[in-house]
Amino acid sequence: IQIAQCFEATRQRCCRLERDGRRAREQLARVEAERAALEVKLKHARNQVEVEMKKRHRAEAELEKQERKLQLVFESLMREPWGSGVLSGEQCSVLSALAGRRLGAALAPGKRSSAVDESCQSLLSHSDISYDRTEDDVVRS
Repeated sequence: IQIAQCFEATRQRCCRLERDGRRAREQLARVEAERAALEVKLKHARNQVEVEMKKRHRAEAELEKQERKLQLVFESLMREPWGSGVLSGEQCSVLSALAGRRLGAALAPGKRSSAVDESCQSLLSHSDISYDRTEDDVVRS
C-alpha cells in the first residue's frame, strides 16, 4: 500500500510538473511572439529615424543655402550707392534688423545656422539617439 501511495504521489507530481512545463512553453511562445513583434517595430522605428534625420539634414542645408542667398542680396543692396536712395528708411531698418537677427554671425563659414531653434533639442536630433545594434547580432537559440 505504501509503494502504491508513493507511486500515486509521484504520478501526481509528474502531472503537476507536466502542466507547469506546458504553461511555461505556452508563455515562452507568447513572449517570443511579442519579442518578434517588438523587434519589427524597433526596425521600423530605426528606419523612420534615419529617414527623418536625412530630411532634417536636407532641410538644414536648404535653409543655410537660402540664408546665404539672402545675405548676398542684403549685402548687394547695402553696397550699392543707389540702394539707400531706392529703399526707404523703414525698409533699410527692416533689412538691417533681419540681417542682424537671422544672418549675422551664423552665416560665417563653418558655423551652423542659428535660424533653427534648438533650445528644446529636437526629438529627431541624431545626438540624442544612442541605440546599440550589437543586440541585433546575437544568435538566438
